[in-house]
Amino acid sequence: MTDTMAKGALRHWGPALLLGLAGLGAAGFLLTAKPRPAPAPAPAARPPLVQFVSARPGVRRLPVTTQGTVQAEREVTLTSQVAGRVMAVSDGFVAGGVFAAGERLLQIDTADYDLAIARAQFQVAAARQRLAEEEGRALQARRQWRDLGADQANALFLREPQLAAARADLTAAQAARRVAELNLQRTALRLPFPGRLISKSADVGQYVGVGAAVARVYATDRVRVRLPVTERQLARLDLPLGRAPDSAGAQSARPAVTISAVFAGQRWEWPGRIERTESRIDTDTRVLYAVALVDEPFAGDASRRPPLLPGLFVQARIEGRRIDKLTPLPRSAWRGDGTVLLVDANQRLLARKAPLLHADAQRAWVFGLAPGDRVVVNGAALRAGMSVTAVPAVPARPWAQEAF
Repeated sequence: MTDTMAKGALRHWGPALLLGLAGLGAAGFLLTAKPRPAPAPAPAARPPLVQFVSARPGVRRLPVTTQGTVQAEREVTLTSQVAGRVMAVSDGFVAGGVFAAGERLLQIDTADYDLAIARAQFQVAAARQRLAEEEGRALQARRQWRDLGADQANALFLREPQLAAARADLTAAQAARRVAELNLQRTALRLPFPGRLISKSADVGQYVGVGAAVARVYATDRVRVRLPVTERQLARLDLPLGRAPDSAGAQSARPAVTISAVFAGQRWEWPGRIERTESRIDTDTRVLYAVALVDEPFAGDASRRPPLLPGLFVQARIEGRRIDKLTPLPRSAWRGDGTVLLVDANQRLLARKAPLLHADAQRAWVFGLAPGDRVVVNGAALRAGMSVTAVPAVPARPWAQEAF
């Protein structure tokens, strides 16, 4: 039974198995009989593509950006030099009020000082009378002495001490009159500069004594801004560091500064200058403070610029000193090891030391480059000695602008 079944299966599957074996043999023959391709050399690696800029060293001014708070250049307490009752005040004698130079801010009662001048004038007249009398007596005494025929005159007989005392009395009476007149002038409180009132502590009807504070004011003809400058920023500035105002170069070492601030949602600018530096380096922050002055900070112009009020936080852009052989580059061109990559005439990279003066997020300013040096701007992953394909960097970038 089993042999019969095996013979049946062989008769059924035999032709198919023979066909499969024949196909495998034909395929193997075709594969082994096909000619093999000759081996070809691997294509040479193409040099990496780099972008470069041409170095343009020259004389440039690199500004310094810092910030500070506006302060009044002069802030004083207005005090009374005489005593009396306040009789009147000006319209600007209120907190925030504005006054002009020489304007009468407060008037003290003058009655007592008018009487003092009258008494002083009487004393001057009396002293002149006594001096005239003594001069007449002295003249008479000299005549009498001459009639006596004595060689040496006696000072007391000639009334010289009495004459000197009369003259001194007149001088003292005249001085007392000037004091009385000065006190009368002092009943009107004025300031020699334009300003604004911060606060007041006296008003009409109030009695004020000598030395009493009546108001706190600041001048509006000029304000100052203390600007911190770091040690690295000092290398880019020409500041008046401890030089006397009349020393050589001190007048020119006052760089211009542009003060800017956001006021009422809009940015405004005011021109100024660096007038001086403070006498010491701040021990907490290790910075030196430069003092910028802005003249006429309350003067409006055609653009209705707002006043530069004390207490306003501002930014400042200080004009840098002239620096020779300084080259601006894109920030990506300067490498962390203090070098840049140059492309030579043979399209190979070489490293060049480039001391850094300053860098920001977009630009770097370096020394040590010659005019026309081709500086790689995208060589972060490259190294010196490599062959490259160099093309100019386009389009123009912000670092290339000569807005210094």
